[in-house]
Amino acid sequence: MSTNPADPLVALGALPGVPDAVDTVRKAVDRVYGHRVMRRRSNEVTSEAALRGARASAALSGADWALEEVRRRTDFGGDDEARTVGAALRLSAEAGQLLSIWRQSPMRVLARFHLVAASAPGRTPDADASAGAAAAAAADPAAGGSADAVGRPRRDGEPVHEPLIEAPLPDADEVAGRLDGLADLIVRGSSAPALVTAAIVHGELLALRPFTSYSGLVARAAERIVLIGSGLDPKAICPAEVGHAEQGRAAYVAAFDGYLSGTPDGMAAWIAHCGRAVELGVRESTAVCEALQRGAA
Repeated sequence: MSTNPADPLVALGALPGVPDAVDTVRKAVDRVYGHRVMRRRSNEVTSEAALRGARASAALSGADWALEEVRRRTDFGGDDEARTVGAALRLSAEAGQLLSIWRQSPMRVLARFHLVAASAPGRTPDADASAGAAAAAAADPAAGGSADAVGRPRRDGEPVHEPLIEAPLPDADEVAGRLDGLADLIVRGSSAPALVTAAIVHGELLALRPFTSYSGLVARAAERIVLIGSGLDPKAICPAEVGHAEQGRAAYVAAFDGYLSGTPDGMAAWIAHCGRAVELGVRESTAVCEALQRGAA
């Protein structure tokens, strides 16, 4: 993707329109971080952003519930939609706890994400449990696949359940090779803007759909963890998932098709789409700040 093999994401950051998207996102994030409510009540904004981001990510995976329904419910073990919402909520809560591990071992975090997403309601595996024990304890048979499939990349022939995304599935060998490449990029680090790195992590995981279920939720959680860990959004108050959902499922798929094309225009369009998603996430949290300031939330 770049003439600089040591940092292949840099070239993507120079594509037409991408520097403007990066600059716009940076200014938007700076504005919400400067809101007076953030000085005293940032934890409340973070919690609300996590909830709204989870709701939005679930919507993109086919469970488009109203925010108040997500807030009200305590049982997420019913039908497929309820399990999807529950998985999104668990991932949102988990992301902020895995930042240090992400920088050292992205594959470990992705495996953990899938374990958490696919866990049976009320049986989220302990972070210190062995992979096998955690999978056996956590697997929700209704989530797709068997306990053996939880927390590891899929194998050829295993069914893959990923609503909305209908692109051809890479085979298991390609998935393994591209995951290794992605992990290597993350561990080595990049001087590319955080938005670019986050967009590529999101797009690559969505393209690979490395797990038998919930790969879309995992891809969006990984985008979130990059934005947080990069320092762009350290308090996790700018839920890009909200922006992806607000732009609509059709626009999400169209932008993702650009990523799949691998062309400069397609990649630039995907990165810009992700940038717009962050902007809309900022707008959502700005509204939360304004509501808190008025005493309305």
